[in-house]
Amino acid sequence: MTEQEQIINPEQPICDAHHHLWDRPGDRYLVEEFLRETIGGHNIVKSVFVGCKTMYRQDGPPEMSPVGETEFIERITAPTRTGKTKVAAGIVGTADLTLGAAVAPVLEAHIAAGKGRFRGIRVIGNWKVNPKWREGFNYLEKYGLSFDAFNTGTLSEVAELARTFPDTTIILNHIGGVLPIGPFAPDHERMVAEWRRGIEELSSCPNAVIKFGGLGMRTFGFGWAERETKPDSIEMAKIVKPYFMDCVENFGADRCLFESNFPPDRVSYSYTVLWNAFKRITKDFSPDEQAALFCSNAARVYRLGD
Repeated sequence: MTEQEQIINPEQPICDAHHHLWDRPGDRYLVEEFLRETIGGHNIVKSVFVGCKTMYRQDGPPEMSPVGETEFIERITAPTRTGKTKVAAGIVGTADLTLGAAVAPVLEAHIAAGKGRFRGIRVIGNWKVNPKWREGFNYLEKYGLSFDAFNTGTLSEVAELARTFPDTTIILNHIGGVLPIGPFAPDHERMVAEWRRGIEELSSCPNAVIKFGGLGMRTFGFGWAERETKPDSIEMAKIVKPYFMDCVENFGADRCLFESNFPPDRVSYSYTVLWNAFKRITKDFSPDEQAALFCSNAARVYRLGD
């Protein structure tokens, strides 16, 4: 990784709107590991945990198995409630919406397990909005939950979902999922144009917001993971700023959130470099806009409270 950088604007409160915690064979990334990232000097005050298929229940009804993740995350992060960084101030899990009305007890179990911190679900994949799926989705509004969209289809499908359910907050992950838009992606210019059309369409839905991050994943085509010398925040900011400005110009500064997507993005840059890069690309924004982008938007969207 790039050598540790001097922190830009170290007092700026940050809510990391998207990260994971897991304990997999040979791959442990739990509270201790996440907090070790934050000691670099950025003022991380809160975070949002997003489900990653960890610690599912091994017995009982299969539809209830994802509740085990919420139980686990609530338990291991509870001690941080009184610390400087409230890890998993919001918890996003998952549920099978094709259950239709039968998804209700699953959502209720998540809410109970989260002890006031469960905020919504994320479903990964190219969803088909059939009547049963629609029936299940309606329960998100009933319980005041949001929907994190990580779609492997098109952004038009996300926009259609947002129009179909205008009273549910739709949170687009990783500026559009696994769309390869980087300079090393095949047919780079066409893919960027397609992405821009997609976010323009989605931004017309007032219930949709966008998370900026996840660009360190290999699927985006920036090539950082393959480099021996990782980018510093100056290089990274120069490369990602045009995409960020497209997001802000379409959604506005009040509907954009910053996310780390750690640990997946660690293959490309350090936590310190990432947030310095975000601070560099927003240096000409007003203090109110910076406060919104780095913290208050996430606190509002995920209902994080004090």
